[in-house]
Amino acid sequence: MSAHLNWMIIRNNNAFLVKKRNIKKPFSKETNNVTNLNSFRYNGLIHKKSVGVVEIPSRKGFTVVYKKARATHKPAKNLIKRQFKAGARRSLYKVKRLLKANNYRKDLCKATLRRASAVLRSQRSIKSKKPKVAAAKAE
Repeated sequence: MSAHLNWMIIRNNNAFLVKKRNIKKPFSKETNNVTNLNSFRYNGLIHKKSVGVVEIPSRKGFTVVYKKARATHKPAKNLIKRQFKAGARRSLYKVKRLLKANNYRKDLCKATLRRASAVLRSQRSIKSKKPKVAAAKAE
C-alpha cells in the first residue's frame, strides 16, 4: 500500500498515539519517529525509509536504526542498527554522512541530528557546584 493510504488509516486511531487534554497535536510513541509527533512526515511505520535514534543501554553513545527501502516486505531484514560511540562531534558527523549517502530527506536528517545530540547531552555528567558557605568563609 502507499504511504498516503496507510496514513489515512492510522492517523487518528493506533496503539502509539498519546492524546492529552489541551494539546492540539497528539504525540506518537512509535519506533523510528524522530520527533515523536503524530504527523505524516515523521511517521516511522508508513514510509519505506525512516530513521530512529535510540540510546545505548550502557549510556556511552547512541544507535541509529533505519529502514532499507528494498526490504519493505521482509521485516526481518528491514531494519539496520548502527552504534555510534566515538564522541559527540565525530558521531554526529558520521550520522550526517550516513543519511546523506542513503539519500534521506534533509528535514529528516536535521531532526535525526537534533535527537542524537539530545541523547548525547542527556548522557553528560552533571558538574557539582561549589557550596556558597565555603566561598563566604574565604572572605
